Amino acid sequence: MRLLLMSDTHLPKRAKQLPDPLLDELPRADVVFHAGDWVDTATLDLLESRSARLVAVYGNNDGPELRARLPEVAYAELGGLRFAVVHETGAAQGREARCAARYADTDVLVFGHSHIPWDTVAPGGLRLLNPGSPTDRRRQPHCTYMTATVTDARLTDVRLHRLPSRPATR
Repeated sequence: MRLLLMSDTHLPKRAKQLPDPLLDELPRADVVFHAGDWVDTATLDLLESRSARLVAVYGNNDGPELRARLPEVAYAELGGLRFAVVHETGAAQGREARCAARYADTDVLVFGHSHIPWDTVAPGGLRLLNPGSPTDRRRQPHCTYMTATVTDARLTDVRLHRLPSRPATR
């Protein structure tokens, strides 16, 4: 099962559209995750129409329309793994322990907010993934997103994709 992970798209404030390399991944993904801060409903509509399955949440920059359509935390069981998605997890210091306690019945936590890619494992085995942002790199060298695979109840092939500094859009 192929996964596509993104967060913090901030459209149309940070970019006019999602980058082509990210859009090219949509038909290859069995499940698409978005960890919030969409800003516009058009991006949610686009991902809902082009994704085989979308697991998504709202973020702190998302208004009432998005909050009416999306939860604060989303859960999904995929290929024997339990996933949770949330926008914000708090400060980087202590994140693993804090999230391991809050999401004790979860194998993988996908989160956003910081725009900083993150891939760690908490004591007890919770995998924490932040795909960064495909449209707003902030203080990072690149805009990013992630892909991964679920095989035999294991998360494999986790890959951070760096986008060109000025990604082409369609």
